[in-house]
Amino acid sequence: MLLRNHLQQACKRGSKFATSGVVPFLPSASMSSQQSSKRIIRGIVYDMDGTVVVPVIDFNEMRRRCGVVQGDILDVINSRSKEEQDRAYAIIAEIEEQALQQMKLMPGALELLQHTSSIPRGLITRNVMSSVHHFHNHHLIPAGVPPFIPAISRECNYEYKPSPQALLHICNSWGVSPSEVIMVGDSAKDDIVCGNRAGALTVLLDYNGMHNYEQQDLQGELRPTYLVRSLPEFHNLLQKEFQLVPPPHPHAAIEARDAR
Repeated sequence: MLLRNHLQQACKRGSKFATSGVVPFLPSASMSSQQSSKRIIRGIVYDMDGTVVVPVIDFNEMRRRCGVVQGDILDVINSRSKEEQDRAYAIIAEIEEQALQQMKLMPGALELLQHTSSIPRGLITRNVMSSVHHFHNHHLIPAGVPPFIPAISRECNYEYKPSPQALLHICNSWGVSPSEVIMVGDSAKDDIVCGNRAGALTVLLDYNGMHNYEQQDLQGELRPTYLVRSLPEFHNLLQKEFQLVPPPHPHAAIEARDAR
């Protein structure tokens, strides 16, 4: 019950890339063998579906049943009448509820989250909070892994990714600069743009090269700091390139967050 209240409070306020191995995209992402010290990271924010849990939602079927042919499905639905919105969100809720029964962690997720438990970890998802609760209560807490706090779902009062609004809120709640945070996700147009606009480091998870990104596909705001093919690769990247250091005033950050 305490965890549920905690999460609800957060709501209120040219060539193909290598098929394996971490790919650094930006000059600042050069490997640590060329650096004198590791970069300090004070928090990590994750996307959920397709990043820390295996994607099982059939978005093509969701679009078909909601009658959304083009554009962002949530934006299109929100532009409709209240009655049409209710009908579409009922369909989405039905599909998401079915997906809960198939939810499982991405390979390497548990080990990664255990390794990073010394620093804050947040979640920004376009899924619903009931799915976040299921994720926490059935997959993290039983394994002794602390839940994501804050965890921001689509019901929360923040603009959807790629807006950086939710990410900036998380950084503020932790009392850290966005430049000390990593945003991790499997969507270049949502997660990476969100992180880049906030001023965070960004890691694009292209699981096993599924999206087969080309150099020209990831330009401008779509360009991540790193591209990885799995969560174990990201785990190795953290160990090699970064020093995980908790926020300097974690208690003040928690008090500020809980006061919202």
